[in-house]
Amino acid sequence: MKNPFRLELSTGIDIDASAVEVWNVLVGFERYPEWTGIFAFTIGHTRPGDRLKVRISSGGSRYATFEPVLLEARKPAEFRWKGRLLLRGIFDGEHIFKIDERDGGGVHFTHAELFGGFLVPWLRRELDTNTRRGFERFNRDIKTRSEETARRGRPRQA
Repeated sequence: MKNPFRLELSTGIDIDASAVEVWNVLVGFERYPEWTGIFAFTIGHTRPGDRLKVRISSGGSRYATFEPVLLEARKPAEFRWKGRLLLRGIFDGEHIFKIDERDGGGVHFTHAELFGGFLVPWLRRELDTNTRRGFERFNRDIKTRSEETARRGRPRQA
C-alpha cells in the first residue's frame, strides 16, 4: 500500500554537454536570473551543512522562499538539499539534482524531490501538476543554458 504522506516527484532530460558544464551552470547561482525564473538563490553554497536561501516558483505566478540545508554537493554528479515547512513532519522536501554521464556523450539530468509530511495528501494534486511543470521548465532551461555553454567551449566556473 502506498503511503499517502509521501510523494516522489521525478523528472529528467538529456543534455548535450559535459557533466562539468552542467554542474557549473547548476551551481552558478548568481547567474540564474539570466536563464531561469524557477529558482533564485539569494544565498547559495556548495558546502554540505550550509543553509541556502532559495526562492522557488512552481511554474505559476506564486513563489515561496525556503532556507533548506545543503545535504550533498558532489561535483559534478549530485546536488541535494532538504527543507521543511515550520516543523519536521508537516511538509518536508528533499530536493535532488543528479547529473549522469551517458554513453556516447552528454548527460542525463534528473530533477526530483521526495516530499513527506502531514500536508502531502492535501498538496498532492498541486505538486503533481504545477510543481512537476516547474521542474520540467527548469530542466529545459538548464539544458538550453548548458548546451549554449558547451557550444561556446568555455565552461562557466562556479
